[in-house]
Amino acid sequence: MSGDLLAVELTFVELLLLVFVVAMVVHRIKLPYTVALVLVGLGLSFQDFIRFELTPEIILMLFLPPLVFEAALHIDYRIFRKVLTPVLLLAVFGVILTIAVIWGLLTLTGLLEWKTALIFASLIAATDPVAVVSLFKALGAPKRLSTLVESESLFNDATTIVIFHIVVGAALLGEAQFHLVWTNALIKFVIVALGGIGLGLVSGLTANFIFARVDDHLIEITLSTIVAYGAYLMAEQFHLSGVLAVVFAGMIIGNRSSRNMSPTTRMMLTNFWEYIAFLVNSLIFILIGMQVTMPRPGNQLYLLVFVVVVVVLISRAVTVYGLSFISKLLGSRVKTSYQHVLFWGGLRGAVSLALALSLSHRVPNRDLILSLTFVVVLFTLLVQATTIAPLLRRLGLTGQSETEREYERIHARLLAARAARTRMKEQYATGALDPTAWIAVEKELQERIQKLSQEQQAFAQAHPDLVARLTSSLRKESLLIQRAHIGDLEREGVISDDVAREFIEEIDAALDELNHRPAQPEPLSPAELSA
Repeated sequence: MSGDLLAVELTFVELLLLVFVVAMVVHRIKLPYTVALVLVGLGLSFQDFIRFELTPEIILMLFLPPLVFEAALHIDYRIFRKVLTPVLLLAVFGVILTIAVIWGLLTLTGLLEWKTALIFASLIAATDPVAVVSLFKALGAPKRLSTLVESESLFNDATTIVIFHIVVGAALLGEAQFHLVWTNALIKFVIVALGGIGLGLVSGLTANFIFARVDDHLIEITLSTIVAYGAYLMAEQFHLSGVLAVVFAGMIIGNRSSRNMSPTTRMMLTNFWEYIAFLVNSLIFILIGMQVTMPRPGNQLYLLVFVVVVVVLISRAVTVYGLSFISKLLGSRVKTSYQHVLFWGGLRGAVSLALALSLSHRVPNRDLILSLTFVVVLFTLLVQATTIAPLLRRLGLTGQSETEREYERIHARLLAARAARTRMKEQYATGALDPTAWIAVEKELQERIQKLSQEQQAFAQAHPDLVARLTSSLRKESLLIQRAHIGDLEREGVISDDVAREFIEEIDAALDELNHRPAQPEPLSPAELSA
């Protein structure tokens, strides 16, 4: 018993070490973090030193609740309300349409038997935006686009899981009973979805009631963990949608945290769930790579793999562009550029894999379904995830505008000229430079610095909004430095715990105010601009 426990702990530490190394390496290479983890996992699938079985229970019960809860915490209700129509269309009717298109096309090709095609279609409809959303944050994509993609995926997962269980249950019956099951499917779907939503609302409201009466970040973080797992497990116990329960509980807590939590607690809570999401995402993607079982080579199988990938892309295109048009008719337009990102960013990942792994061995062609799921997941991660960043830049959806880039160019030239002057001045002071040459070069550098300073000053005066954003960012950096220094003073015994806590609460309140206050243009003096 102790030996098994030690082996599990050792495997966990080895996986954490891999996660750490990969995270360090991807900082230096242009490759999405999740893609790098899958590639490492693929490499590990050929060795026997580190082994870990990725069961559906681990994904659905252990990994899925914190991932969903962390994502839901950051969904701004004001933005979500604006994209509610396309989200519901894509997450409900979109899943049904995706399943219908994949099932129909694969059945028409004759490459898959119709029940096998239906089961595969019902599990591959789930989208996983983890790799895409992390890129959104890094590139500064519009918040509305990020909310649209993330919300669609959260509700999409819930719909897919419910429909998948209905499909599998129906497919295992005889053909005579198959149609009878589908007549009750709609009623079951509504009960499961509304029940999960109701449970999530009750969980979130109850947690907020307690948050408002407790001011201890450790207790409140513990309660949030109980809600994330408790809402999911309770919903599943009553055969309701655990994903929807966690989504609505997280949204209620996240959107009311400013009323029920202190700024320090909100910051601690955000940091805690950000780390948990990072850890779970890292483990799940590296384990996905380790679990890959590619189909055996063969001309027929290569053709099937190619057709499946193409069909999945076609179904996503039909769903996104078709339902976006309907959303426009209903008065909620989705920008064309957003539609392109929704289409190409419709990755498949952990949920599809978990559903494939959960298939009973009684299901016909189970191994083939599992292999095809792995292939689609790998394609979306290795091809689509690696090309989404260029697509965002091509569509002009990165956070840095041309104005900001131009200011950055001027600032970089100015810093480079100043650095050259400082370094060469030090060399001249040691006698390393020829005096006559130095005088000539220093004059040129001084003129360049003066010219660039004037250019920067004029550019800043012409774009006060840009200066306001830079000033706001600098204020946040100043407050974070002060916060860290207060912690150092407390550890060194210079100030007491009570005083440190008081100062940290003041700084957190100031940070919270900056985060919720739009940056306002402020007039700066020429001396401040050129400093």
